[in-house]
Amino acid sequence: MKPLYRARQALVGRLLAKPQPKPITFIGAGAVEQLCAAIAQFGQRRVLIVTDKPLHDLGVLDPALKALAGNGVTPVVYDGVLPDPTEKVVDDGLALYRSNNCDSVLAFGGGSSIDAAKVIALGAANDCMAADCVGFAKCDNPTVPFFAVPSTSGTGSEATFIAVISDNETHAKGGVFDPSLIPRAAALDPEISRGLPAHITAATGIDALTHAIESYIGRYGSPETDTYGLTACKLIFENLPRACADGNDMEAREAMSLASFYGGMAITNALVGYVHAISHNLGAKYGVPHGLGNALVLPHVLELLENDATTKLADIAEHCGMGERSEGDAALARRLIERVQQLNDEVGIPRTTDVIKTEDIDELVAAAVAEGGTYPCPRFFSAAEIRGIIEAIQG
Repeated sequence: MKPLYRARQALVGRLLAKPQPKPITFIGAGAVEQLCAAIAQFGQRRVLIVTDKPLHDLGVLDPALKALAGNGVTPVVYDGVLPDPTEKVVDDGLALYRSNNCDSVLAFGGGSSIDAAKVIALGAANDCMAADCVGFAKCDNPTVPFFAVPSTSGTGSEATFIAVISDNETHAKGGVFDPSLIPRAAALDPEISRGLPAHITAATGIDALTHAIESYIGRYGSPETDTYGLTACKLIFENLPRACADGNDMEAREAMSLASFYGGMAITNALVGYVHAISHNLGAKYGVPHGLGNALVLPHVLELLENDATTKLADIAEHCGMGERSEGDAALARRLIERVQQLNDEVGIPRTTDVIKTEDIDELVAAAVAEGGTYPCPRFFSAAEIRGIIEAIQG
């Protein structure tokens, strides 16, 4: 099976090597208002805002609603997004889009809202339902005009051509891959994340770190994606503790927004690895938030890859100021792995979760083995190695 996986990965790697579009990006306080003005300048007149009810109820959308209306754009709010959105969540949003004759979509929220909005925008352009979009370039037409405002600094979904939605019944996650899923424009506004609780800031921040590290140590990296990955790592190590300690530290918040964005641009071409293969299945089975799942798994995956990705792990450590190259790659790689666990501990990430049931482990292992084999990891993990990681985080 390994030669077959490698051949498939080589084909995917060639496809991903093509340059991908990048969103126009507004950065800093007031970026949301700038994006809303741009939406009007692009000629949109009726935009579906895809978000979740808590953000809507807290008034986080209010500046965007005011700015859109002030620029002659009618906002229609769909706040039905739930974590790990299902096909039904997307289909309900599509129905609202169509019944209100919208002409564009604005994602406003975390990764779940952005993923749902992406598939709504794709389905709207192709007169189809969510399930029809699952897979690689399944639709003939690109999305309707699509824009994004991330409210967390983790998924980097505002920079990727990937969306993940879940089956209505099994909750198995399916990927939607289409270059048009990259927004036309995005706003990285630190004011949006000002009130984000520390535990969410922490988990989403380690999610961004996972993207940065897995994209860098994998086999699809390029000079461009490597630059994004290294830059994101440095920003996160320097700013995540600050953002968790003081949610009003706007300098740290803005740095984390950039780190998440860079991580998203990195994985768009370089993809991810076994951290995601395990975390995705914890989310599908138990609803473990994606960022938390990545944070739980990341140190263990790095331990297993210490001797397989030594040079690249050392590159990250050196770039982040953890030591000098004269110390040797092995010492620097070890230091990075230890620093990742230290960062987890510093920002309050638990080392275990009590949701994993022993009787489910065989199923989780099989699913993670299958998914991990599709990623450009430094090497394949055995079922026994994946079982060891899951048992290690089982509370």
